[in-house]
Amino acid sequence: MRGHVDPQGSMFSYFSSESRVPAGHPLRAIKTKADAVLASMSSEFERLYAETGRPSIAPERLLKASLLIALYSVRSDRLFCEMLDYNILFRWFLDMSLEDKGLDQSNFSRLRERLVGEDIAKHFFDAVVRTAREANLLSDEHFTVDGTLIEAWASLKSFRPKDGPPSSGDSSGGMVDFHGQRRSNDTHESSTDAEAKLYRKGKGKEAKLYYGGHALMENRNGLCVDLQVRSALQTETETTKEILARQAKKRVRPTTLGADKGYHTKNFVAHLRKKGIAPHIAQIEARHTPGLDARTTRHAGYGTSQRKRKRVEEIFGWMKTYGGLRRTLVRGLERVQLHAYIVGAAYNLLRMSRLQPSTG
Repeated sequence: MRGHVDPQGSMFSYFSSESRVPAGHPLRAIKTKADAVLASMSSEFERLYAETGRPSIAPERLLKASLLIALYSVRSDRLFCEMLDYNILFRWFLDMSLEDKGLDQSNFSRLRERLVGEDIAKHFFDAVVRTAREANLLSDEHFTVDGTLIEAWASLKSFRPKDGPPSSGDSSGGMVDFHGQRRSNDTHESSTDAEAKLYRKGKGKEAKLYYGGHALMENRNGLCVDLQVRSALQTETETTKEILARQAKKRVRPTTLGADKGYHTKNFVAHLRKKGIAPHIAQIEARHTPGLDARTTRHAGYGTSQRKRKRVEEIFGWMKTYGGLRRTLVRGLERVQLHAYIVGAAYNLLRMSRLQPSTG
């Protein structure tokens, strides 16, 4: 017998959002780990807020919402707030009932204002990495490093002379005709994001405003253990030295470090040797570099590192395709770094949920 649609809905509904989430849903494992990490950071959140006054939206809830934005490729805070009104899965993840009032885009803006200049986002990312280490998911010996470019939100039309009159071609509408002009980072800067730098990916490529993203991956399961955003003009080797120094403070001392040909320089190889790290770097043909010769490349471990190092592209690929880092939606180096830490934490939590799926 044919069924019929009843347009008259029931007056009351009695169900929990928990019952609507499948037992094997990957968000269950992610939620468990994220809640544990955020609970361990309670004292740090307390320090950000006054003891009196009107209670704010819990920062833990907003950080978890930021994870959802990355995990589900939501293009803006405003769209996420709209989706939260009707998405039961999102409300379950944020520990919100169906009657709770949703979030507002301004809540995210105020949270970022509080976190800029603080180390909360970095501590959150580090705590996720520490959770992976406690679960024995990380290698303590073999790592890979690589860099990528993150397109800035600023427009090329905002790239104007630092001193002197505005570029020729300015009109009352604010449009600028910069074609045929010679522009460089020495003489020009963006009027909306001064820290974004003009950079070209390679010969024949157009120049755009970029930041430089740098990731350190452990080779066992491909988890990201460090993620730094720097000026696009800072070399990959300089940033990698900073990353290794940061890891050394955590007593993480790699035995090998894999990298592509961009890291094949005499100074960088010598730096790794000085630190007791075997440079498993892809060689540039006909370039003789002490410390990176047949005595290193003949070992089976070198070949293994070269195969494993390509997995770092999966990190950048996910962060750009799904996490929203192809073109950042924020301005300024500190805010882009904050965004990168949250996206990096989302990637690691998703990866960990697949390595250790929830059992119920």
